[in-house]
Amino acid sequence: MSNTHVGWRSHALLLLLAAVFADNFVGRQILAVMIEPIKAEFGVSDTAMGLISGLAFAAVFALLALPAGRLADRMVRTRLLAIACLLWAVATMLCGLAVSFWMLALARMAVAVSESPTTSTSMSIIADLYPPHRRSFAISCFTAAPTFSAVIGLSLGAWVVEHYGWRTAFIVIGMPALMFSTLLAFVVKDPARGRWDLASAHAAHPLQSMGSEARKLWALPAYRCLVMAGGLTTLGSYAIGMWNTSFLVRSHGLSLQHAGLLAGFICGGFAGIGALFSGWLSDHLTRRNPHWQVGIPVIGHVTALSALFAYLLWPNTVWLQLGSVPVPSAMLLCALYSFFSVWWVAPSFNLITQLVPANRRGTAMALQTIISTLLGIGLGPLLAGLLSDALQPAFGIESLRYALLLVSLPVAGAIMLLIRTASHAGQNCYRHVERAA
Repeated sequence: MSNTHVGWRSHALLLLLAAVFADNFVGRQILAVMIEPIKAEFGVSDTAMGLISGLAFAAVFALLALPAGRLADRMVRTRLLAIACLLWAVATMLCGLAVSFWMLALARMAVAVSESPTTSTSMSIIADLYPPHRRSFAISCFTAAPTFSAVIGLSLGAWVVEHYGWRTAFIVIGMPALMFSTLLAFVVKDPARGRWDLASAHAAHPLQSMGSEARKLWALPAYRCLVMAGGLTTLGSYAIGMWNTSFLVRSHGLSLQHAGLLAGFICGGFAGIGALFSGWLSDHLTRRNPHWQVGIPVIGHVTALSALFAYLLWPNTVWLQLGSVPVPSAMLLCALYSFFSVWWVAPSFNLITQLVPANRRGTAMALQTIISTLLGIGLGPLLAGLLSDALQPAFGIESLRYALLLVSLPVAGAIMLLIRTASHAGQNCYRHVERAA
């Protein structure tokens, strides 16, 4: 280990990576407050909106994520992100110029192409910025940025959509990425790969073909269970995130602006706090017992699922009035769900970086992103839309409430897979953390 110092340059690069990820996430989440006006303009169904908010993006993203991860393992990572940011800005602005539903769907696919390297490349960089015993909190800072950005995307975004239209919102979101692209291309420096790896751990081997590398990673039982657990979790969480604003409009009688405001500030704010807290907690507890890297996500899932069921079934009652904004009593349970629902992210991602060599982290995170994207972004919102349409004859306007209940059930499978991850991993895969700490 040539350098054990974590300085301000590491923190500054982490902040920039988090800003890029946050802008990307706002580009995804802003559709949550656009569902109703886009439906009205193009005359499409909930299923069609589930398609454009999920599968149209996820299919392309998943197709390109693995090649993007391989690029992250082979080329200068900051330059790769600079190119991705530039293309993302252009594609996002094109969404605002769409004149038909299918043109908008194609523009969303272009966004997916440009966004595909972001997560895997950023996680590879973060693993070289911080040692394992400080990495969970660093990852939580990165992953909390999008949840905090939901405050902007759902609250301020709802205001922009209501007053200036959904097309203007897309153009505004795309502009910051131009600045990020410039900084990544000309200002920041790519950190050395494997900076914190112990000499005896994860010795780097020459990279093989993309398919061969993917098969080798998937053959690791602990990695496979961990990735599948993340995928099942995102199946429900992305559906809730995408449809929660519409749920508040339909089942709690809120206006689009008020629903977006509450969903943004309460869900985004508490999820961001929960992500930061779980990362801090993981770094502190795993120094004493490395198995907390799995234990913390399990506790989070059990608590979040209980709170979510109560939230979705809570009757339409008002807790308090904040100016002109009525706050439903159910939002207290939504805040509890949001806080615990993200407890799995930082510990799980940290564990992935420890299970694979430094020159394979981009590919490993890409595989994780593919599974989460296909099940979460791709299937989650679409399945919720399909179930909502199917249940409408029986439940009318309340059909979305029960659709979200059903689509959240796979989290129980994620809990079982996390327990299996712990049994497969054992003490050996945690030894790197113990020695580094």
